[in-house]
Amino acid sequence: MGFGDLKSTSGLVVLNDFLSERSYIEGFVPSQADVAVFEAISKPPSADLCHALRWYNHIKSYQDQKNSLPGVKKPLGQYGPAGVADATSASVPASKAKDEDDDDDFDLFGSDDEDDAEAAKLKEERLAAYAAKKSKKPALIAKSSILLDVKPWDDETDMSKLEECVRSIQMDGLVWGQSKFVPVGYGIKKLQIGCVVEDDKVGTDILEEKITAFEDFVQSMDVAAFNKI
Repeated sequence: MGFGDLKSTSGLVVLNDFLSERSYIEGFVPSQADVAVFEAISKPPSADLCHALRWYNHIKSYQDQKNSLPGVKKPLGQYGPAGVADATSASVPASKAKDEDDDDDFDLFGSDDEDDAEAAKLKEERLAAYAAKKSKKPALIAKSSILLDVKPWDDETDMSKLEECVRSIQMDGLVWGQSKFVPVGYGIKKLQIGCVVEDDKVGTDILEEKITAFEDFVQSMDVAAFNKI
């Protein structure tokens, strides 16, 4: 078991995958296992390795009290997932290394250039997957609920005709709602009518312009209430 070379990108990728389902290297609290792995890393993981970076910053906050953390520090190769060689283990004797080279004529981890190329490819794949996922989400349409007060000229104004004129205004992004006639005094009533608008398409200025254009019936228009949906 082990993470490989934690000073290389490939080792940090292994660490990131390992921490995607864990908060700490061992157990459920910071321990000497976290200290041992932290000290083997030469620099903070990059932002795309979000799990490793989150863990790194968290353990960094314990550096002033690292000696008091529980557990016993073990060799680095005893931490991490199974099946990954420990880059910190003792060197293999030359004669044995030669025999192994004869049996397996390949480099297990590859060169640093290969590590960098593989990490770059992995990052591009993750960014492409994220962009594809984000593009499938429907765009959020900002809407508002508006309550309008439409005032007539006098008590002889045909309020039913006034409301008919207002509702005749049809625009993309505009939906008329309920309405009622509200007394304002001296026998005069105003039309109070609600509507829902898409903010990018319909504003109160254009509503006022179109409603007051019915000048035979409408004296003025005011916004009684305005709420974002």
